[in-house]
Amino acid sequence: MKNFLKKAIVLPLIVFIALAWVMYKVISKPPIEHEKQHFPTKTVEIISARKLPFRYHATAYGSVEPVVALNVKTETSGKISYIHPAFKKGASLAKGTVVLRIEPTAFEFSLDQSKAVLDSSQYSLKQLEAEEKSLRRSVKIAQKNLQIGEKELERFLKLWEKRLVPRSAVDSEEQKVLQLRQQLEDLQGKLASYSSRKSATLAQIKKSRTQLAQSKDTLGRTEIRLPFDARIGQVAVEKGEYVAVGALLFEALGIQAVEIKTQLPINQFLALISGLGWDNLNLKKPEDLQAVFSRLQLEANVRLVGDKSKLAKWQGELIRIGESVDPVRHTIDLVVVVNNPYADIIPGKRPPLLKGMYVAVDFFTPAQARLVVPRKAIHQGRIYIAKENDRLEIRSVDILHKQGPLVVIETGVKAEESIIISDVIPVIEGLPLKPVRARGYEKRLALEALGEAELDTANNRGTE
Repeated sequence: MKNFLKKAIVLPLIVFIALAWVMYKVISKPPIEHEKQHFPTKTVEIISARKLPFRYHATAYGSVEPVVALNVKTETSGKISYIHPAFKKGASLAKGTVVLRIEPTAFEFSLDQSKAVLDSSQYSLKQLEAEEKSLRRSVKIAQKNLQIGEKELERFLKLWEKRLVPRSAVDSEEQKVLQLRQQLEDLQGKLASYSSRKSATLAQIKKSRTQLAQSKDTLGRTEIRLPFDARIGQVAVEKGEYVAVGALLFEALGIQAVEIKTQLPINQFLALISGLGWDNLNLKKPEDLQAVFSRLQLEANVRLVGDKSKLAKWQGELIRIGESVDPVRHTIDLVVVVNNPYADIIPGKRPPLLKGMYVAVDFFTPAQARLVVPRKAIHQGRIYIAKENDRLEIRSVDILHKQGPLVVIETGVKAEESIIISDVIPVIEGLPLKPVRARGYEKRLALEALGEAELDTANNRGTE
């Protein structure tokens, strides 16, 4: 009984003392000091907003075609008697090279015959001229004989009036005069016929000369010469083969220039035109369109698609614009010419521009001052600015043009403001910043605005 009472008193006393000790410790503990929390300072890359020389740029693709592509066909029939040793598909031959010859024997016979006919006609003309000359002398003699006869008849008539000669003598003289007149008229008639005979002979000579020229021309067509420096395409004949008039012989491709017919989306073409800075156009007359076309001043740089060495490049010139827009693809044709496509060849690196090659054509407008920023600096129509107090400002901007990794800003950013080009997480207005100037990136941005470099933000950042 005593033990029970002792436990009933001691246990509550121990609990009470423990509680009192805990309460004392809690009450006597000094208050907790609270620290004021701040967002951590974010390190960001920045560039200075500047107006850079910017060239509007668009890329179109197309295949290479020679400016001059000649399908040579036969103009005379016959057997192929000669083929140039180097006359093979893909060969390059100089202007004037005889590449084919058709057997000329039959045409040479025809030429000789035409020459003989012409010589005969010319001989006939000379003979007529000699006969005419002789006949004119005979006419003059007959005229003199007639004059003498008429004088003699007049003398006999006077003697007859005086009855000094018989009438028979007068009649005889009259008969002589009539004969002389008849002879003169016959000679003059023959002389007059020489004019028509000479005309007929001259016509025959002209015809013979025409036939001779045709024979020479036909004979000349048996020898096929290249009309220009050419690369041989398809060859359709073999030596000894008989060819008819109009048969295809071979294909000759000019090497002086090539054309590239590219197709550019109409929205990109309109962006190029707008980048030229024209206010208005007047196209009332066809010559007005030609004048506008001459003002385009679009630079065209041709490059081989898939070339890793970046040496296969050529300078082109825009020469034609398509007359209509493709209603399915919504593209317009731009035709570019490249002169001397076989110049400056580097084996294995810079080949000549051959027919069928697939190339890209980069079109550039003249440079204009524009506020250019990288596309990655735009976030859903907004841009991040590092203020002078190193705080983040989120600002909306108006975009004028987008081109690859670049964006042209019309309004919303002032010159020399610091534009953030790196990621910012979290994005909070007034976030403290530690800006780092990306000067190397600014230089490459200026080159890219001119189309002279490509931005590589992953590997070529280069900050200071």
